Amino acid sequence: MSAMPTWLEILLGVVGGLVLLWGALIIALVIQYRRTGRSIDWREVARLAPDVVRLITRLAKDRTVPRGTRWWLIGLLAYLLMPIDLVPDFIPVIGYLDDAIIVAVALRFAVKHAGVEALQRNWPGTPAGLAGLLAITGAKPRGGSAGA
Repeated sequence: MSAMPTWLEILLGVVGGLVLLWGALIIALVIQYRRTGRSIDWREVARLAPDVVRLITRLAKDRTVPRGTRWWLIGLLAYLLMPIDLVPDFIPVIGYLDDAIIVAVALRFAVKHAGVEALQRNWPGTPAGLAGLLAITGAKPRGGSAGA
């Protein structure tokens, strides 16, 4: 019986750790969304995708958003457009959840640095879609319109 090479043990440990972290992030996303008293409607989430891409594009072009935040959003767009993902999109549910987690984290960063008003001002979708997005990012809605 041969022992497993050290490099393979390290690799398996890193991959296992990443899988656990990703699972924890998915659970955190679901808990954050349910904390608002809403259940997850996966059709609604799928309908949000085009609006979220337009939102990220608008935020990246918005000169009132800090430059560093705009660069992060441009990087996010590049990641979303890349054909290679951390978890391939052809894997049911999980394939798109990794993108949702990355978008939620990036938009949370944008809210922290640019404010909820920037999201509200640049949101191209429905008020219900914006409310769902704000629930996922953990942002508190402020007064004003929720669409462009």
